Amino acid sequence: MRKDTRPYWLKKAYLSFRRWYTDYFLRPECEYFGPHETVMKPWYVNISGPNIRIGHSFTAIGEPMHRVEIGVWGREEGAGRVEIGDCVLMSPGSRISASDEVTIGDGTMFANGAYVTDSDWHGIYDRTRRDERVTPVHIGRNVWLGDHATVLKGVTIGDNSVVAARAVVTRDVPANVVMAGNPAKVVKELDPEHGFTTRMDYFADPAGMERFFDEVDRQVLGGNSFWRWAWGVVYPRSKR
Repeated sequence: MRKDTRPYWLKKAYLSFRRWYTDYFLRPECEYFGPHETVMKPWYVNISGPNIRIGHSFTAIGEPMHRVEIGVWGREEGAGRVEIGDCVLMSPGSRISASDEVTIGDGTMFANGAYVTDSDWHGIYDRTRRDERVTPVHIGRNVWLGDHATVLKGVTIGDNSVVAARAVVTRDVPANVVMAGNPAKVVKELDPEHGFTTRMDYFADPAGMERFFDEVDRQVLGGNSFWRWAWGVVYPRSKR
């Protein structure tokens, strides 16, 4: 990872713009969007549909070719919902698609490309309509969905469980296990007595954390020159 050559004031300006963009374009798309969010490259985050609620300290990381997407396409106008708890992480390319109901527990982490949906969206024989059965998805607290893991309709995942990379979850998952494969099966049991350090612990004092990182930026970037940074943008080889 290359050294950040931006001066402190320039990074502050960028972070202010990023927060303005989130407040102006993303927050109005939600029924509720909690404070202390960190939305990296929010112009690559799509939120659409009714009844979307997101808790505090939400983190989303958008990338040009790997957008973060949260969408509700209800069966009728105003129907369907997504509820995301506190301190949830959505990595590049992760998606949530709800026909009726998807809930995500506090501290859950979506790795790159993880996908959650409560519907097949088209019937096997009649591909112009979705199934009339309602099959909500409920994901517990402190769940970890691995790289390109997929959680399909009607699934409930218990607290602290891990879904391995590329796994496809088609049935309920108990708490405190690791699931892997297609279809996913339990491959390991976790010991809840061992204890878990979670994103809820990390964000126990979100305002204090923001002040801490601002002070770190002030100390690390305070001596950077605007012209040196600008020259590095124009002539990247100079960063060596």
